[in-house]
Amino acid sequence: MLLTDPLDVASSGLKAKIKARDLRGKKKEELLKQLDDLKVELSQLRVAKVTGGAASKLSKIRVVRKSIARVLTVINQTQKENLRKFYKGKKYKPLDLRPKKTRALRRRLNKHEEGLRTKKQQRKDRLYSVRKFAVKA
Repeated sequence: MLLTDPLDVASSGLKAKIKARDLRGKKKEELLKQLDDLKVELSQLRVAKVTGGAASKLSKIRVVRKSIARVLTVINQTQKENLRKFYKGKKYKPLDLRPKKTRALRRRLNKHEEGLRTKKQQRKDRLYSVRKFAVKA
């Protein structure tokens, strides 16, 4: 779909403004095709800018760039979402799918490990239980 004349970009019928919610339902192949179309359109607009195109084309460059960013964002988000589904319940996950937190929080004992007690401590707890006092009214 390469246009020979850069001034024919507007008449080519390429849609520039894209909404992310419309992209989310599409398949990856469709998104990649749309990405290629947008990149071609952007290159044509840049050629038109150099050759002294209309002002409407110059303002359209920004819209097309943002549309490319939207398509890439949706592709990356769906990819990450699918990876999260794949690794859900697995013992090991890739580092970028693990919770970020801070270094100290990541090294801290988890709830189960905090609650563990040694045999000696279990015996001590059993033999010397907590004293209960009754308050005389």
